[in-house]
Formats: sequence, C-alpha cells, structure tokens
Amino acid sequence: MRALLVDPSAKSGLRLGDTADPTPAPNQALVEVKTISLNYGEVSGGYGAEEGKVQGWDAAGVVVKAAADGSGPAVGSRVVTFDFLGGAWAQLRAVDTTELAVLPDGVDFDRAAALPVAAVTALRALRRFGSVLGRRILVTGAAGGVGRFAVQLAAQSGAHVIASVGGAGRGDGLKELGAAEVIVGVEGLTGPLHGVLDNVGGPNQVAAFGLLDVGGSIQSIGATSGEPAVYPPYSTVGPQRRLEAFMMGSGLGEDLAFLTSLVAAGKLDVEIGYRGSWENSEDAIAALLGRKVVGKAVLDVS
Repeated sequence: MRALLVDPSAKSGLRLGDTADPTPAPNQALVEVKTISLNYGEVSGGYGAEEGKVQGWDAAGVVVKAAADGSGPAVGSRVVTFDFLGGAWAQLRAVDTTELAVLPDGVDFDRAAALPVAAVTALRALRRFGSVLGRRILVTGAAGGVGRFAVQLAAQSGAHVIASVGGAGRGDGLKELGAAEVIVGVEGLTGPLHGVLDNVGGPNQVAAFGLLDVGGSIQSIGATSGEPAVYPPYSTVGPQRRLEAFMMGSGLGEDLAFLTSLVAAGKLDVEIGYRGSWENSEDAIAALLGRKVVGKAVLDVS
C-alpha cells in the first residue's frame, strides 16, 4: 500500500512511499482510508519515530474486513477512526473497534476525519468543568481545530463563552458558532472565570489563572504559543484554583458516535480550513504550522 512514511531527510519529515499492508488483530477492523486530518501536535515537534513508520491519528474510510472477534461494524460500513499509535496516513488502517464509530447518513468523510482528536479533546476537557450552565468559560486558541469545537460545545451546554484568538481576522465566524465574546489574546479580560480550555499556554495562561473563580480550573490542552508560562511569586497562593494537565485518552468510539450525530443533526459545524491531496502534505503541514489554517486541515488519500 501507499502511505506517508517518516523520512528525516524530507522537508516536512514525511514522504509518500510503499509499505506492507497492516495485519489486523482479532479486535481490529481493516479500513480503506478515504480522508485523513492533520493535528498541530502531530506535525509540530518531530515524529520521534523510526524511518519508514506510518504516523497519523485521525482517518475516515470504509471497512473492508470486519474484526475477527465479531466486534465492530460489518464490511462496507463508513467509519471514522482513531489511534494515538498512528497508522492513519495510509491507504489501509487496522484499528481497534473501540476506537471507531459508524458514520450517520449525510456525514461525509471530510468532516468525519476532522473529528477524533480535536472534537473529542474539546468534549472531554469541557466535561471536567461539570455543569457550565450560565458560567463564564474562556477558550484560548479558539480559531483552531480544538478551539472551534470547544466554543460550540460549551455554548450548547449553556456557558457564556469567551473566545480568544491570535488576531482579529481569526475570530471571524466564532460568534455565529456560539461565542458571546471574541477577543484577541486576554488583555483587558476580567474575571471571574469558571474554566479555561487552554490551547495556547505561555503568558496568556498565567493571566487567565489569575482570573479564575474559587474552584475554577484551567485545562492545559496545548501550548501552541511556544512560550513558557512563568508564574510570578505568590501568584499561585490564595483561593483554591487549579491548573490541570489534560490528556484526551483512548476509547473514543462512543464519543465519536455522539459527535457524528451532532454533525448529522446540523448541531456541530466542522470548519475545514485546508483541503487538498496527501500528495501535497508538505504544503498542508506548512500552512498548519504557519497559523494559516482556520479549523482543520483535511487531505484526500489516493
């Protein structure tokens, strides 16, 4: 099969090449991949894998061989898939049946492939706050893949959502998705905040921590600013507030089924800011790292 393979000599660290087809375990379905999506975390810090390995977390496609143990969908089912160990950026993927969901009618492969890491991260991080009905929630990096899903899910849960973006133009459309306020950075923002979904890190995180209400928390999802978060002396002394490390985890099947049902019902918008072929993966990666993509970057597999 063809796949995007780790190649340290390539500009993007990847090259299209040939590799062996995957052999599914008894609890895995074999999926013919139609589309993949790229996540900032996959392409920003080097792959840390041996040359020739197939990477990639998110993919959508069609089941061509059902799991031998009887779990999961039948051959011909349209599915969205996930695996932190990689394997998405290839024509064929073997994936645990607990890490996939069958797509409802009307949900295409493009939008489905954009969901796993970004949308499930937003969903699970938001759940850590408990009820957000009537409470102020800040989403930093709100124009990105995780951020846009977080804005929508928090607003649908009854929160007063403050969407923070890196520049004025990147905030376009966020109010239509449910943000009550759209701001650049966090300068001038006032508290109290019940919770922060932080994709940016750095000085913005420090400022947001100081605005947390008693019992409030920051979910540290990412650090796309690339800057350190330096807390001045005694800034962490006082009323109970929390900075929590966040990791999405595994077992995405049920959450993917829920999210795809929202997409099918028109209740969750999937913004695709870059659409192209995996033949142009180098351009897609450059656009993502250069903050030129609003929402998700999705590539067709040929």
